[in-house]
Amino acid sequence: ILKLQFLYLIGIVAPRSKTRMESSDRNRLIIGGVFAAIALTLFIKSAPAPRPGLTKDEERMIVELQELKSEIRSRTVDSSVFQAVAKLPANEKKRILVTGGAGFVGSNLVDRLMVAGHHVIVMDNFFTGRMENIAHWVGHPNFVVLEHDVIEPVALVVDQIYHLASPASPPHYMYDPVQTIQTNTQGTKNLLDLAKRNQARILFTSTSEVYGDPKVNPQKETYWGNVNPIGPRACYDEAKRLGETFMYSYEKMHDVEVRVVRIFNTFGPRMHPNDGRVVSNFIIQALQGLPLKIYGNGQQTRSFQFVDDLVDGIMAVMAGDCSTPINVGNPDEYTVKEFATLIKELTKSASEIQHLEASKDDPAQRKPDIEKAMKEVGWSPKVSVREGLLRTIVYFREQLEKNGGKLVTIGQEPKKPGYLKGA
Repeated sequence: ILKLQFLYLIGIVAPRSKTRMESSDRNRLIIGGVFAAIALTLFIKSAPAPRPGLTKDEERMIVELQELKSEIRSRTVDSSVFQAVAKLPANEKKRILVTGGAGFVGSNLVDRLMVAGHHVIVMDNFFTGRMENIAHWVGHPNFVVLEHDVIEPVALVVDQIYHLASPASPPHYMYDPVQTIQTNTQGTKNLLDLAKRNQARILFTSTSEVYGDPKVNPQKETYWGNVNPIGPRACYDEAKRLGETFMYSYEKMHDVEVRVVRIFNTFGPRMHPNDGRVVSNFIIQALQGLPLKIYGNGQQTRSFQFVDDLVDGIMAVMAGDCSTPINVGNPDEYTVKEFATLIKELTKSASEIQHLEASKDDPAQRKPDIEKAMKEVGWSPKVSVREGLLRTIVYFREQLEKNGGKLVTIGQEPKKPGYLKGA
């Protein structure tokens, strides 16, 4: 419509080459401007009917623009519906990119950053991430969602980058091992390039899996690990190890400010119900009275931390001065069988415990040494395993109710992420 108005006005004045405009020309120009303003006002208020002289493409463009305006209006939400956020001075408010921000850990981190008053950009390819985890922020002026894969470069202006993108449960990361490798290597490199251009600090969420099947317990950051480089878990374990190598190579070559967190087993609200992890599987099975399936004899140990503690740790490392890797986990160690028994108790379930064939390369023990985290950034877990489990059980009860009282758990074989309902 603006193009047509412009052509109309040009048509009025273009034929004349005189320096001074005649009175009649001036009047015609004024009248033309008035009609243009009226036309624009009508266009804003209502969808115009097709007009004589317009091409089909121009008519389609007008309709599409009006539909877009209507959609934008429908998405405009009263700010009072959002959780209260801090109002930061301009010099303290950061533009923060969170990759994997629609996932379990990422969405919990996003909540904290939003409440703190920052401008948050979530980047996610939604392979394991879910829109429902971040939907409560959609429409907030401080919040943006980009459906984008970190494997592809991106151009943004940011102050900090939290790189959480990657499937993290064995069935999901083994489903497409090449994608998992690329996410943690090429994706990490792309984000390091972005950090370099912006002179931004970047944090990489590595994993306790870099220690493989450890020969020492607990695991300190100085332990180099015992990893099978060609096993079924190697796509994740080795990719995370190489991701760390990328981080420190950019620190040395390009003076990029880097931080690395090695995350141990974590649980809490927004876990994917079908991720095949111990906590989600046991709780869903117990709530439905189904057998709790243990792979192996159940004597392998795990250390579980609540997601709120992990988010505290991640943010503390980002804000701290230590650039070398830091373990973030709860040293409270359980055998898998003990853990299953605890969940039966907390859910008041009569489920039986069933033993299945052990998974290949499943670590025999996993326990973090968190002395470095306590010393360097003043972090230690605050939520007990029991308290965290009670809160997580409430979450999974709600998920069951939303899905008709039935959810399907998955085993340890490669599986495409999905939300499986029914028995």
